[in-house]
Amino acid sequence: MPDADEVKDIIEKHISSLAGRNIQTEIAFFGGSFTALPAGLQEQYLQVAHPYLQKNIIGNIRISTRPDAITDEKLELLKQYGVSIIELGVQSLDDDVLRLSGRGYSASEVYEAAAKINAHGFTLGMQMMIGLPGDTRDKAMFTAKEIIRCGAKGTRIYPLLVFRDTELERLYNIGEYTPLSVEQAITQSADVLELFLEADVLVYKIGLHPSEFLDNGALLAGPWIPAFRQHVQARVWQRKFEKALQYDATISGFTVHPSDINSALGPNRCNANYFSQKGFLLYFRSGSNIKKGDFHAFYS
Repeated sequence: MPDADEVKDIIEKHISSLAGRNIQTEIAFFGGSFTALPAGLQEQYLQVAHPYLQKNIIGNIRISTRPDAITDEKLELLKQYGVSIIELGVQSLDDDVLRLSGRGYSASEVYEAAAKINAHGFTLGMQMMIGLPGDTRDKAMFTAKEIIRCGAKGTRIYPLLVFRDTELERLYNIGEYTPLSVEQAITQSADVLELFLEADVLVYKIGLHPSEFLDNGALLAGPWIPAFRQHVQARVWQRKFEKALQYDATISGFTVHPSDINSALGPNRCNANYFSQKGFLLYFRSGSNIKKGDFHAFYS
């Protein structure tokens, strides 16, 4: 865990690499439960970050934390130093899943924390996991719907992975935990993604990025593949196109916004191949006049 001076060095290094680029920049304290740290250490970190916000060098300060580490007093400290976005590592809103996963808090504590964050005027984010012990597709859908109902503006969707030297590894080895398959993880992630898209909840991230766990052998089992998010987004597009073709089988192809074309095609053109196997030789085009997330069907 870095000290305050190291945090400043990290910030300066990254800000210098962004010079001249017209992009929104944030400072985010992630990788742990920020509000569970000693109050003095929280304040040291925030004292480093706050001047960058005051000078408009960054646009936001964001933290992630546990639902049972939220109090009015802690939120007042965050507000004092300009923190604007708080992400809760919720994972599930089913009490049995939380208990079996050893999360250490109940669903009621999540609801209470979310209400406090909203009442203090922060932007609320709520992260969820699928494939936890005791979890099901219906329970995951319930969690997603409750995240929306709690007023979260953003979320992250993580399929559970099994890492070595963990309690989950022990459960996996004795047959008491079975991870989702890649196909199950893609399907369930697409199910909840559709809910979030419909509710205009921003999905910050889907799945883990490749990192050291791929090289050091820490990953034991679970649904990890490269470009997992793109596979999930491709599944959502596949469903949209399939509905259109069920209504009109004479469609020759689809036009989507340029930013959507890769997901519409899917990794390795998996959507094009999927429809080809069903007898539809479709063409996919990009058009800047199409709204992001929408599509236009065309005919030859």
